[in-house]
Amino acid sequence: MKMAAPTASKAASLGCNNKPTFPELDFRSGARVEELNKLIQEFTKHDQREYDDQRALEIHTAKDFIFSMLGMVQKLDQKLPVANEYLLLSGGVREGVVDLDLDELNVYARGTDYDMDFTLLVPALKLHDRNQPVTLDMRHSALCHSWLSLRLFDEGTISKWKDCCTIVDHINGATNYFFSPTKVADWFYDSISIVLSEIQKKPQRGMPKVEKVEKNGTIISIILGVGSSRMLYDIVPVVSFKGWPAVAQSWLMENHFWDGKITEEEVISGFYLVPACSYKGKKDNEWRLSFARSEVQLKKCISSSLMQAYQACKAIIIKLLSRPKAISPYHLRSMMLWACDRLPANYLAQEDYAAHFLLGLIDDLQHCLVNKMCPNYFIPQCNMLEHLSEETVMLHARKLSSVRSDPAEHLRTAIEHVKAANRLTLELQRRGSTTSIPSPQSDGGDPNQPDDRLAKKLQQLVTENPGKSISVFINPDDVTRPHFRIDDKFF
Repeated sequence: MKMAAPTASKAASLGCNNKPTFPELDFRSGARVEELNKLIQEFTKHDQREYDDQRALEIHTAKDFIFSMLGMVQKLDQKLPVANEYLLLSGGVREGVVDLDLDELNVYARGTDYDMDFTLLVPALKLHDRNQPVTLDMRHSALCHSWLSLRLFDEGTISKWKDCCTIVDHINGATNYFFSPTKVADWFYDSISIVLSEIQKKPQRGMPKVEKVEKNGTIISIILGVGSSRMLYDIVPVVSFKGWPAVAQSWLMENHFWDGKITEEEVISGFYLVPACSYKGKKDNEWRLSFARSEVQLKKCISSSLMQAYQACKAIIIKLLSRPKAISPYHLRSMMLWACDRLPANYLAQEDYAAHFLLGLIDDLQHCLVNKMCPNYFIPQCNMLEHLSEETVMLHARKLSSVRSDPAEHLRTAIEHVKAANRLTLELQRRGSTTSIPSPQSDGGDPNQPDDRLAKKLQQLVTENPGKSISVFINPDDVTRPHFRIDDKFF
């Protein structure tokens, strides 16, 4: 009896298909995608540190010290708003959390100089009483930049701040005061220095040790030693607005990846002017638009695998493209947001696609350099690379080409760097370097003693909430969340 030969589908199901299966490879470099995914996971493991209760208390103590210091700055000459709204971001300015120029910043290294870094936006002026789109004076500026006339404010505000302005006299005899980012930064640094000097005269137990205070361009960088931790605060004087700038109004008409995930009201709740000028702008007068508040909201809609790829890519380019300073991590962040708009959400949600995302971000960055084009995410008509020379962009493009040819090796280097930084931190903690050296603010008591105010606040919470669960909460990805929790309620 003759048997019919099995069909192709039956042959495959019976194991008769002898085609060899290959691991998924990256066409350009030949790297195994599975290996790249494992390297990204390893980098993430070392880059994201665990915060125990002691570290959470140290973070809170440092934040409380900075906020108290700013309260004292306000009392010096009443320039800062009495009721102010700070924006605290996880990561320093050098990490690209805000669109600021890095050229004038001193180099600080994690592990060597600090263990954790934050950026704090401090409004020097607020315009929060407008519901319509905000129209800025951009006649003298490049796109994404503006001068700020104090004519928008009352006479009392003009009187307080006119020493931090440049003055322009008009033909009709009127005088216009333009808020100067450089003069504001100078005033802010001087005021902080005075306050810290006063604090040192009245030391309190458990007070952080001020290890460094420096003015980096228009940014004030403070490194605090708290217990076994060193924390870098980049403090940025800004102008805060409610609403949305008219120049970015068309962006709201487009479709975006966050549609349906968060409300438009959350995204457009406000924006800032930060102290940075365009390439050919007048440093003393020009401010840059910043959408940092919106970016905090958008970050909630980005998948964890894409964020891991972004963090790994950022670690590679910070080292590789540091000289000459032309590309900042903020450019990479903008490209990631554009990718979120361009690619399907279900594709970006794939948990095992971090390697693809890393390679894509490198390709995107190289494409932007070769074409000297990186549109601002919120104001696309603003090209953030327009001012770069052909020589500079091609130099960085060639450097990125070397990364794209061997991404695994560059990931291993990034892993070694972050592991070395962690070892330095652990070694300093073991030696107790931030607590064994007497601080001018210390009264000789136990340096690990928590801030008395924090202890009193905890005691008050325990007294007022009998039988309830009370805990201190810290999320390293979003430090803007409140730090205390009673049962399920944060405040």
